[in-house]
Amino acid sequence: MSKFGDYIREKREALQKESPGTYSLRKVASAVGIEASYLSKIERGQQPPPGERSISALAEILNEDPDMMLALAGKVSDELQEIIRKRPKLFARLIRELRDMPDHAVLRLVREVRDGNW
Repeated sequence: MSKFGDYIREKREALQKESPGTYSLRKVASAVGIEASYLSKIERGQQPPPGERSISALAEILNEDPDMMLALAGKVSDELQEIIRKRPKLFARLIRELRDMPDHAVLRLVREVRDGNW
């Protein structure tokens, strides 16, 4: 719980230093559509991460990847869940096979699939 909150707070505060007044707790919370007190509790680990919509909005505001932010919160997007549900055994096997591969190998595989070179 606090890993997500710590990350959000550190990222928001770093952006706040670059653009004073733009990334205050109140402004970010308002942009996401949540109360500042709720965001403060999330950042301090007193509340669990919010739902997918709020996390995606936070990711956009903080210039982060929504899937990474959801994973940090221990969640998976509804879109990815639907993709996995269509072929659960295949995706479970794929993820297990990818687990120990270096990033460059996974990226190469992604490019090959995207470009139809398989």
